[in-house]
Amino acid sequence: MDRQMEQLFIEAGTLMLAGMVFVFAFLGILVVIISTILAPLAKKYPDAKPSSAPVAAAKSESKVEQGISPAIVAAITSAVVRYRQQHK
Repeated sequence: MDRQMEQLFIEAGTLMLAGMVFVFAFLGILVVIISTILAPLAKKYPDAKPSSAPVAAAKSESKVEQGISPAIVAAITSAVVRYRQQHK
């Protein structure tokens, strides 16, 4: 019985090692194939450079400087107070 269990463990280890080697080799080949296909495509179709980035940055800075209007703060505050009163 002990010899049979030892044989099963050896077979399981061999299968596990073979499976790990197969998966590693498959993923390595997949990376190489994808890299060789995508490298020429990346040269042929480069990413577009954003032309309106400074304008967007200026808009976001002006919004940050203004802050939230007092009317919106009052509306949110009253909604929260009303919700807390109804759900005690």
